Amino acid sequence: MSNLSRRKFLFTATTAAGAAVAIHGCGASGSQSGSSPSGSPAESPSGGSPSPAASIEPPEVTTAKLGFIALTDAAPLIIAKEKGLFAKYGMPDVQVAKQASWGATRDNLELGSAGNGIDGAHILSPIPYLMTTGKVTKKPVPMNILARLNTNGQAISLSKDYLGQKIGLDNKPFKEALAKAKAGGKDVKVAVTFPGGTHDLWMRYWLAAGGIDPSKDVSVIVVPPPQMVANIKTGTMEAFCVGEPWNAQTVSQKLGFSALVTGELWKDHPEKAFAMRADWVEKNPKAAKALTMAVLEAQIWCDKPENVAEMCDIISKREWLKIKAEDILGRSQGTIDFGDGRKEEKFPLAMKFWADFASYPYKSHDLWFLTEDIRWGYLPESTDTKALVDQVNREDIWREAAKALGVPDAEIPKDTSRGVETFFDGTKFDPENPKAYLDGLKIKATKA
Repeated sequence: MSNLSRRKFLFTATTAAGAAVAIHGCGASGSQSGSSPSGSPAESPSGGSPSPAASIEPPEVTTAKLGFIALTDAAPLIIAKEKGLFAKYGMPDVQVAKQASWGATRDNLELGSAGNGIDGAHILSPIPYLMTTGKVTKKPVPMNILARLNTNGQAISLSKDYLGQKIGLDNKPFKEALAKAKAGGKDVKVAVTFPGGTHDLWMRYWLAAGGIDPSKDVSVIVVPPPQMVANIKTGTMEAFCVGEPWNAQTVSQKLGFSALVTGELWKDHPEKAFAMRADWVEKNPKAAKALTMAVLEAQIWCDKPENVAEMCDIISKREWLKIKAEDILGRSQGTIDFGDGRKEEKFPLAMKFWADFASYPYKSHDLWFLTEDIRWGYLPESTDTKALVDQVNREDIWREAAKALGVPDAEIPKDTSRGVETFFDGTKFDPENPKAYLDGLKIKATKA
């Protein structure tokens, strides 16, 4: 049994329900098309000459099975499939399969496609590390991160019972409410999507910054993203952290409100990743590059304002998110209705797929994830975090893919570190000295 499965988490059980490169991609209908995702003649990401598909070496395979969760930030994988970008780079048989939960994604990655599972996925950035170390799997399953899929775009939402208490970045009113609940014998539950995953870390950071100990003052439960709205409706939990469109839907159904969007916690924070099994990448390096090229081109397309409405229409389909497009569109365009009277237009901390190096998998960001997982007891303090990041993070493949796509030098980071990061409470994370950051945190996991 894995270390995490022994933790005292409450889980809500749910189920959700050839070799030559194709110079022109197949459209969503499967017909041959000489169009880029926008429908115009294929162009380079910078908008210049035709994309260099013809110069790419044929991949070792034409297929891969990829998983995704019904979240807006899965858009790059969905668009790459729908717009024929995988086919464009020589992999017309790529499958993009919906997963019921992050736990199911983990399980299917552990199986691999040879075991009727999947080869790669849209995934919470820390999970590839937890799998590589064997903390959430029966045995270590080495993984590679090939790209970051997005920055920002998540939120912490609360039940409508807390409306009017002015709970936002400042969670002191929530702390007072928790104290009253505890005095009355009530166990307050807050939901995240996977132990040690991004939503768990955002929730814990926000709580701890306000003096709320997530190990003592609340019960942290796990609920799959598509089930958050149903569970807040039935009162399973009082608060949750998840990606879109489930926060927006909570507001539109008048079930609760967004106390904050996570970009307010940490501006342009890293979020999901595109990851593959390391053995698959080692066996198929050209195919891994081809997949990455398709994902990067999809990210560039998704980030263009003129494409956002179409993106929302596509990903809202039954086989993808199975939700009304309007529940995705607002926050994707930077219009944030928090549900408590606050509204923002052209919000600068909305989800990004490409802008401001959103796609590049900074090693410094992965180091923060590992440091936080150590903070909360998911990884031991003895973890060689630098060696682990160097093993899992394949930013070298990202760079190769970006250059092959003709991405301008100005859009390719010069360094694997984004430097010192500053959080909303003034705390700083220096990737050159993660121990100092960890030592300075007042609230940490209770030692077993």
